[in-house]
Amino acid sequence: MADLYQDQILDHYKNPRNVKKIENPNFTSGEQNPSCGDSIAIEGIIENGIIKEIYFTGKGCILSQAAASLITEYAVGKNIDEILKLDKEFVIKLMSIKLGPNRLHCALLPLQALQQGIIAYKKSTN
Repeated sequence: MADLYQDQILDHYKNPRNVKKIENPNFTSGEQNPSCGDSIAIEGIIENGIIKEIYFTGKGCILSQAAASLITEYAVGKNIDEILKLDKEFVIKLMSIKLGPNRLHCALLPLQALQQGIIAYKKSTN
């Protein structure tokens, strides 16, 4: 079963979903891990508190890039308040593989970028 999940991670790394830049996003955010060089930029469109479109660009290890693909795929159609409640346990479950502390940090990078983008969006619209 572990091979199945590893294949899923590899597929999202080799064939990432939601990779592009868009014109006129209403939220953008980026995160970097200076210790390993991973970087993720996330942008999207929120309408009535729902993520309508979300995309990412980035570079880095297989875990950070696959997690960005999985998280952006998950986030489409979700309420932004629901996304703000997600935590490391969600990422561990989404990745479906065992992650040590350093590797977990790589997998959390996209969620952190997304949540920071939503927080900034909420501040700008209030």
